[in-house]
Amino acid sequence: MPDHSTDDPTPEEFRTAMRGVHGHCSLLTVGSGARASGLVVTSGISLSTEPPLVLACVNRNASSHALFAEYGCFGWSTLGAAHRPVAERFAGKGGIKGAARYEGADWETAVTGAPLLVGAPAAFDCTVEEMIDRATHTILIGRVRAIRCTDGAGALIYAHGRFQELPDG
Repeated sequence: MPDHSTDDPTPEEFRTAMRGVHGHCSLLTVGSGARASGLVVTSGISLSTEPPLVLACVNRNASSHALFAEYGCFGWSTLGAAHRPVAERFAGKGGIKGAARYEGADWETAVTGAPLLVGAPAAFDCTVEEMIDRATHTILIGRVRAIRCTDGAGALIYAHGRFQELPDG
């Protein structure tokens, strides 16, 4: 095979191309009280059904990154069509950080105490199974301990640099 190392895309070219990949938006929530935090990801996927495992990639520079190892549990809530304001808060729009990101939405807990978004199409209460560092991110693998579902919530996706609602039907 020919050596294409001199033709590698730049980080900006890669970011621009990835903006064209439509990703389903999810929240990863971690911590509690004043130390509650979280972020929006499009990297949340299922990894295994036996045992039930999920996977997401978290930038190691994210303010919530260290909390995953510290707390040992997290919530993964998929976002529905009506959750754009929640996504914007968790994406840090307007400089919102930490526990303030949780304002304006309803939350519940299941087994681990991690916050789950009420009304999420699917929400998974997870313990941290493994964290694997690769390049700028950590691959976060979670063992699902409880599930909450809401029918008819649609989906929120991220494409071309913006959130877009997809209602059911």
